[in-house]
Parts: sequence; C-alpha cells; structure tokens
Amino acid sequence: MIDRGVAGLAALVLTGAAALIGLALFAGTQLLVAQAQAANAADAAALAAAPVTFRPFGSSGRPWEEAERFAAANGARLIRCRCVIDRSLRRRMVEVEVVVVRPVPPLSSRLVRATGRAEFDPSRVIEGVSDIEQRRGR
Repeated sequence: MIDRGVAGLAALVLTGAAALIGLALFAGTQLLVAQAQAANAADAAALAAAPVTFRPFGSSGRPWEEAERFAAANGARLIRCRCVIDRSLRRRMVEVEVVVVRPVPPLSSRLVRATGRAEFDPSRVIEGVSDIEQRRGR
C-alpha cells in the first residue's frame, strides 16, 4: 500500500514538472515571436520613413507618420523616430524605435522594444532617374 502512494506522488510531481517546463517553453516562444515582430516592424518603419525625409510622398508626406503607419501595420507602436526632413542630396540615416505588447501567460503582458535603421541616398535616386531618361531618349 505504501508503494502505491509513493508512485502516485511521484507521478503527480513529474506531471507538475512537465507542466511547468511546458509553460516556460510557451512563454519563451511568445517572447521570441514578439522580438521578431518588433524587429520586423522597426525595419519596415525605418525603410518607409527614409525616402520621405527627402521628398514628400505616401499618405501624409511626413516621415514620422509613414514610420508610424508601417509600425502599426506590423503590430507595433512607434515610440521614437529620428527622421529629420532634409531636402539636400546628402546621404542620411533614419532610426526608429518601436514597441510590441505581447501577452505571455502566466507573466501577463511584456513590452518588447526594437530599433530599426535605414540609410537613404537621394543622389542615387536622381542618378537612377537620369539613367532611365537617357535610355528612353530624352
């Protein structure tokens, strides 16, 4: 009779340990997914904002609004945008930071931040347009 009680207790402990390990793996996976989502959203936001620092286009013509729109489309919220409008032909770097809020049971929700950068060289765009016009015979 005593052996049966010990076996039942051991089964209960092993089941509890397996459940805790499973929960930890699930929470870790959710954090990895949130990190990937935040990184993708940050990169998309930076790439969207970079050309708008030179020439207004897109939904509003403002680089930070383009960054905000692309971050939101990727499930993130824009929290910082270093994307200064510069109408010169100088190369510039755009940097954005986004945050993703992800529920991670049993830890409630976690904020995951990511930074994205994109370089834009307007002179390359001008050269490309000139090359296209020359090929067309203009």
